[in-house]
Amino acid sequence: MDPIHANVVKDVPGEKTKIGTSIVDTAAATIQSFGPTKQIHQHLCAFHFYADDMTRQVEAHHYCGHLNDEVRQCLIYDRPDADARLIGVEYLVTEELFLTLPDEEKPLWHSHEYEVKSGVLFLPGVPGPVERKDLEKVAKTYGKTIHFWQVDRGDELPLGLPQVMMALTRDGQLYPNLAKDVESKYGVSFQKERENRAYMEGLAHGIHPKANAAGVGLKTVLREIDCKPSSDPPPSVPRVFV
Repeated sequence: MDPIHANVVKDVPGEKTKIGTSIVDTAAATIQSFGPTKQIHQHLCAFHFYADDMTRQVEAHHYCGHLNDEVRQCLIYDRPDADARLIGVEYLVTEELFLTLPDEEKPLWHSHEYEVKSGVLFLPGVPGPVERKDLEKVAKTYGKTIHFWQVDRGDELPLGLPQVMMALTRDGQLYPNLAKDVESKYGVSFQKERENRAYMEGLAHGIHPKANAAGVGLKTVLREIDCKPSSDPPPSVPRVFV
């Protein structure tokens, strides 16, 4: 079977949004604040691959906000359109915070140094000098990414287990046709940006050997275990089952 390396756009099953639903949504939007999503301040485009299968590569659009100067959180969509599907989340932390994580946690995180310095991670539509100012910081971070919707295999809904995702770490990993497709769509040149970013510094301590899945594959699995029961309620509280 040929490698899977494209986001397959399919209609999501279900009836089209009805007028009544739209009216309720519009009314709610005028009242509610949407505080968390209003903190989103940037759009980054990059590529992810499944931690157990590098042949499955997907275009990932990150909409990110800062929790503070060392932590960002991003919603990930399959494309930048209004009807895009929310396929995952990513958390970005500085090298300093990453180094405080337990060793068993570190393999779940990937480095961003190669993505940035190679030019394949970019901010669509943002002028180069402005983009590079922020990416100087991103190059020194690690990210933890989980995808819930496997759009590359054509799933119409988010099926199966959440998947740990990884990022590119060296030349030769990204499929050339996927790279060319993205370059064409957004009017960017990865090679030109690689040259423009040659001055950038990476992680101060180098890429940690336990990061990027520690150089092996990681697969999410589900196993049955005994479910720990809740503690007995006080005698005065009736026991209710739903």
